[in-house]
Amino acid sequence: MKVPLLDLKAQYATIRSEIEPVVKDIFESQYFINGPVVKKFEEATARYIGVSHAIGCASGTDALLLALMALGVGRGDEVITTPYTFFATAGSIARLGAKPVFCDIRSDTYNLDPDKLEKLITPKTKAVIPVHLYGLTADMGRINDIAGSHGIPVIEDAAQAIGASSPLGKAGTLGTIGCFSFFPSKNLGGAGDGGMVVTNDSALAEKITMLREHGSKPKYYHSIVGINSRLDALQAAVLTIKLRHLDAWTDGRISNAASYRKLFSDKGLKDIVLPDVPQGHRHIFNQFVIRVKERDSLREFLTGREIGTEIYYPVPLHQQECFSGLGYKKGDLPESEKAAGCTLALPIYPELTREMQEYVVDAIAEFYGK
Repeated sequence: MKVPLLDLKAQYATIRSEIEPVVKDIFESQYFINGPVVKKFEEATARYIGVSHAIGCASGTDALLLALMALGVGRGDEVITTPYTFFATAGSIARLGAKPVFCDIRSDTYNLDPDKLEKLITPKTKAVIPVHLYGLTADMGRINDIAGSHGIPVIEDAAQAIGASSPLGKAGTLGTIGCFSFFPSKNLGGAGDGGMVVTNDSALAEKITMLREHGSKPKYYHSIVGINSRLDALQAAVLTIKLRHLDAWTDGRISNAASYRKLFSDKGLKDIVLPDVPQGHRHIFNQFVIRVKERDSLREFLTGREIGTEIYYPVPLHQQECFSGLGYKKGDLPESEKAAGCTLALPIYPELTREMQEYVVDAIAEFYGK
């Protein structure tokens, strides 16, 4: 049996009849950038998340960049974030000449550890960027309390977490600004790159809207310097349709996560640490990440059984060559370093069958001699 890490063709087969006419309409209109189709998607996303403003942009990376620019982050500033995340989080900070300051993660949720946050705040700190990693919201209550006591805004990196929630609300509503990615592999993925910035702050929303179009308002009049980061109508049309299915797809991921828990329990695989879901949280399982011994050997074994896996992320950001000048050394952020060495993502997409999951767990049990 073949079990891919993700099967986007299986998803597309269920919505092909909805997607193709809309894509045809875009080509007939020849209106490809911003416009009414993008506006419709922005409004639908704002309603879904529960915010006043949603501003489409070219990618999740640009969403982070625009958020930082809107808050005035620049050369010489510091922004605190996690080292255990995709590169874009810290890369966006560095692109503006600011310094990423890395806060270690909690071992159970893989999210930024509030216990380690306050001591990293200095007079140069201009923002905090927690990441809702793998689809689980970070501890935003405590993070907001700490950042708020210093007058520091919080940017949610919710690239993997649209639809996720905590007792405080949905991802994207929990900080000053929320940032989403619509990269094809995300739980809400487009037909290419795309992103979204959301906020309840009208002044910030207006500034972000200007920044994504070279800082212009009205057209050809520039009071600030921005970038070119607009969401195209083709992506917006596809994503508007997919957004209608998102909750059902998320329910499928949650169901598959529950199936994995039972299958691992039935096999007696007690040494495998499964994803933590704190009480009151809706984990949308953009990834299903387990913590295991002999991770690399297990992955090689599963590859031989034609089971797709991925390592998110093999090198924490503080150990990346491009950030060597920041002065971090091995052991400085131990939980991030441990996670990088022993975590493995298994297939979790909603079209995954029970038979496929049984095959995955049986193969893991075989590897560990169970």
